[in-house]
Amino acid sequence: MWDQKRYLTPFSMTADPARLWQDLFAAAAGDRACAELAARMREERLTFGGRLLCPFLRPFFLPASDEARVRAAAEGLAAIGERVARLALETPGLTAELGLSEAEMRLAAIDPGYQTASTASRADAFILPDSLWFAEYNAESPAGPGYAQRLGEVFDALPIMARFRDRFAVSMHKSIERLHLALLTSFREWGGTIAAPVIAIVDWREVPTWSEFELLAAAFSALGTPTVVADPRELEIANGRLVAEGRAVDLVYRRVLINDIVARQDDCRLLVEAYTRRLACVANTFRCKLPHKKTFFAVLTDDRHEALFDRAERELIRRHVPWTRRLAQAETTRDGAKIDLLSYIRAHREEMVMKPSDEYGGSGVTLGWETDAKTWDAMIERAVREPERAWIVQARIPVRRERFTMCDDHEVVEREMLVDFAPYLFRGRLAGYLTRLSASGLANVTSGGGQVPAFVIG
Repeated sequence: MWDQKRYLTPFSMTADPARLWQDLFAAAAGDRACAELAARMREERLTFGGRLLCPFLRPFFLPASDEARVRAAAEGLAAIGERVARLALETPGLTAELGLSEAEMRLAAIDPGYQTASTASRADAFILPDSLWFAEYNAESPAGPGYAQRLGEVFDALPIMARFRDRFAVSMHKSIERLHLALLTSFREWGGTIAAPVIAIVDWREVPTWSEFELLAAAFSALGTPTVVADPRELEIANGRLVAEGRAVDLVYRRVLINDIVARQDDCRLLVEAYTRRLACVANTFRCKLPHKKTFFAVLTDDRHEALFDRAERELIRRHVPWTRRLAQAETTRDGAKIDLLSYIRAHREEMVMKPSDEYGGSGVTLGWETDAKTWDAMIERAVREPERAWIVQARIPVRRERFTMCDDHEVVEREMLVDFAPYLFRGRLAGYLTRLSASGLANVTSGGGQVPAFVIG
């Protein structure tokens, strides 16, 4: 372990937590930092597709005052998402604008037995001292809460944290415990009465996040709720019960995506049957797909839908949700003025981003400011030809960049990184953060970015 005597030298009482952390870390860890942190992460199964989740050597620090505004905005967005999910089922025109396929609508039409569409969701955002903008709302069982807490615990246990706490009050969210409570609360809302229901975390065995499922299963079981991890192809129905890994299941923490449920209907047949027959509570419900679509932001920012929201909600949308439109040959509005959509986004390419409404991991995202006019025009033509994918165009938002020390081929280097800051919402309440760093314009672990823990600084 690191020699604590090496950092028992005085440091300035800097007001910058990042600078203090870097100074303490350099004195304490030196050249051993990469190897020792890597060993700790492997012990905690903090890997994504076999590679270490975090090559960085310091956390992200969030002032408590910033967390207050994040909480208000993110919880407000989650509440709007739940309402839109309910309204869309009653309003065919709204459903059409969200761009659900017929198969997705059939799944959404199934009554899950309780109201909460998204037990777990995440609002992907960029926070700056004078702004907070949401880029997307992931309403469908987002990955990472287990990784986020365990990674935070690894950094929290470093010897330098005690010295760091001499200068700053530090706290972190217990995302695993909050997720566990949210799942049990949805189970009770569904009508479940068993004190310790058996949970099955369900997704494909080959997904890169399988190590997180094992981490969560161990944690939930330690909290008194027996939990197994299962592939949807391995589920059974026997004696009127859903069965996974030889155990009757009461509650499914669904991590398999609705896209896969639609595309691989035979493999997911028993999961859908159990959901339809209410053999087990399933969270998130299939109705979470309604606010999960990236077209959700197009509904929020279109003047035609203002009546759906009260004054406070309209202000939240104005301050935190970027102008977004479903991409089509159409007239619309921007800042109250009428525009021809395609002509406008061609003329304002460097201010726009384009993406399909229902992809993840950065797939299909085109940043206008990193794309030449010819390629941008070709992407517009493609999007118009593919109305079934419900492509959107969205106004560019300001992003955060910070310098982080990191391990690069076992060497410690310092690089400027884009910071993607994503609050978790469990049953609509802030429950932690997924904080991703990238050297490129896209920050996600799937496309090669990395993750750091987030600590709140008082």
